[in-house]
Order: sequence, then structure tokens, then C-alpha cells
Amino acid sequence: MTQPISRRTFFKGAAVGAGLAALNGSATAAEKPIQGFEDTKSNTEQGKAWEPVSDRKIRFGIVGYGVCKFGAAFDLQNHPNVEVVAVSDLFPDRCQELAKECRCGKTYPSLEELVKDEAIEAVFVATDAPSHVRHCIDVLKHGKHVASAVPAVFGSLEDAGKLYEAVKSSGLNYMMFETSTFHDDCYAMRQIFNAGGFGKMVYTEGEYFHYMETPIDSYKGWRVGLPPQWYPTHSNAYYVGVTGGSFTEVSCQGIPSVLSHLQPANNPYANPFGTEIALFRTSEGGTARMAVSWDTPGHGGEMGRVRGQKGSMLNMAYDGTGDVSKLNLAKPPLPPKVSPGGHGGSHGYLCDEFVTSILKGRMPLVNIAWALNMTVAGIVAHQSASKDSELLKIPQYTL
Repeated sequence: MTQPISRRTFFKGAAVGAGLAALNGSATAAEKPIQGFEDTKSNTEQGKAWEPVSDRKIRFGIVGYGVCKFGAAFDLQNHPNVEVVAVSDLFPDRCQELAKECRCGKTYPSLEELVKDEAIEAVFVATDAPSHVRHCIDVLKHGKHVASAVPAVFGSLEDAGKLYEAVKSSGLNYMMFETSTFHDDCYAMRQIFNAGGFGKMVYTEGEYFHYMETPIDSYKGWRVGLPPQWYPTHSNAYYVGVTGGSFTEVSCQGIPSVLSHLQPANNPYANPFGTEIALFRTSEGGTARMAVSWDTPGHGGEMGRVRGQKGSMLNMAYDGTGDVSKLNLAKPPLPPKVSPGGHGGSHGYLCDEFVTSILKGRMPLVNIAWALNMTVAGIVAHQSASKDSELLKIPQYTL
């Protein structure tokens, strides 16, 4: 059902941000679930069927099935235009479980072995964050399209440059699976912005609050003491994923934490901050405040709000002078067996966007420029926080 928007119109549907339940296969009912992994409601257009753009099946490899079980979380194995031909995880038990979830009979002990399989056309990289750049470049070097879990790069501007050049020179599709881009509100904001309903964006806020009294288990402990702004894409998507713009400079305030793993002596990053609040200048000349926090209990999830010269939006409520009354802000239908899934009903949409981009031979939504503009801004923000909020310039990435 089409849901048009007009001035001061409120939409009923999924709330902003991800919920607090999880799909953690190793968790028991007594354990606190990982935030964001529940299947959530999605503002999906009703009464309309998904229409395929091709009958071709893309042959996929999927790598990574750790604590978050991301390898199977985006329903690639259920997309009618996908055949999962091989999977991999460094841990044999996890590899077998991923194969079972993906109904796949072929496994490899590592990504380095999987990418040699000439039958594979595209790979989803759901490995540990510090390995994303190395793994994605390896996939591209073997002539395969690649999608990656967030963040695109992990704390390194040099790696950002390497990934950018690898994607640009390959001619292949790269996409970062940033969940906030398909939250109901962020999707609606993007439609309104593209229709001119906000005009020039004056001010944007994005927040990613995920209280972790103890860090989530991770490969080689990469999450222990993680600088908040090294994982910034859930919040930064509320500007980059709405406008397609970027952040040009930043001053960031880091707040020292009382939690043990966020003491400099207790983590591999010598990071003292549990919360980092970044104030950015945007490529439009506006301002954005983007917050990431690990150590503040209370409401959690990803959320954002925008304010332009012609209107503003909070949750699913638009208030402004823009002529957007005929816009349909409901997300399009998904293939029958693909679920919107977790993180605000975004998983299935990220899957379908990447698959469709390959089938149509077009750039995916969260392409290399968007991915790096979301991620690198946070890396520089942490540098600023470490330099007593010094104003720093941010590298820019374009298509």
C-alpha cells in the first residue's frame, strides 16, 4: 500500500533504530542478546508483489560465521537470484553450521582458498572488521564482486586508499552492508531529500548507542576497547546515506570511560574513550553531530534526524514546505523468501540491493565512495578526540 506524505503527517510503522533483541545462535534465553539482531517490522509496501529483473542466478561465496553469524543473516541464501556455491570460516564447526544454513555442500578453510574457486562470481565478506580491507581486495583481485559487513576499513587511512584504488581499478561492484541506510526513517529521508523536500541540509544528527559493559566476543578480541568512532557508519549514514554527501572536517569530543576494557592499559588501541561525539562540517556547508557510545546505559540503537532549509524530519514525521505529498515512502517489496530481518528491517534490503546491482550492471547504493565517506570520517574523528578536539580535515572519496 502506498503511503504518501504531506506536511505534518506522521507514519505508523517501524520505530527509529534497531531493537534490543538478537539472533545469537549461541545465546540461551538467560543471556542478554546482542542488540539489533531481532527480526523487526519494516515499512514495506503492501499489496504489491516483488518483480524479478532477471532469471539469472549469481553464484555466491559467503565467508564468516562468528558470534554475530552475519554470513547467513542477510538472506542471500534465500534470494531467488542467488546460488550459494561455497562458504568458509576459519573454525570448522562454524563453517559447517554456515554451510547448513546456506544449504551449501562446498566449504573452504579460509577466504584465501574460497576466492580461487572459478565458479564463484561474488563474495559476501562477513569476517572480523580488521580483515575487511585485506579480504575485499583479495576478492577483487580474483575478479569477483564483493560486499562487506561494516566498517569498510578499520582505523587506517592508508587502507582506505588501498581499498578505494582496488575497487576503482577493478570495474567490479563493491558494497558495504550499512544497515541504517535501509531503516524506515533513513530510507524515507533519502526519498524526500532526492525529491527536494529538505532543500539544502542545514543540520543532521545521527546516534549509535550500544552499551557494552563487557565487549561482545570477537576474533582475536578486536572489539575490546574499540574506539567508538572507528565503528561510525550506523550514525554517519544519517547524513551520507540520506544526501550522498560527505563530511569535510571534524572536531570530536572524547569522553573517558569508567569501564575496565575502555582503559588505555587494558585494550590494544590504548583507547580511553567510551563515547565520542563528533561535530562535522558537511560537503553542503551544513553541520552534523554524530555520536557513538559504548558505555552509556539506557536506550540503544541507531537513530537520526535531519533539518534542511525547506523542512525537517524526526522519526517518520516530516514537517516542512517541500511539495512531497505524492511521494511513496514505503520500501518496495522483497522476494518472497527474503525477510527484512534485523537492524531495523534492513538486512533483506541490503541483500536485494547488492544482488540487483550486479544483475543490472549498475553501482550499488552503498558504493565505495559512500562506504569510505561514512567510515573514514570516524577514523579522523577519533584522531581529533585524541588531540583534544583539534579541527581536522577529512579525505574525500568520489565515484
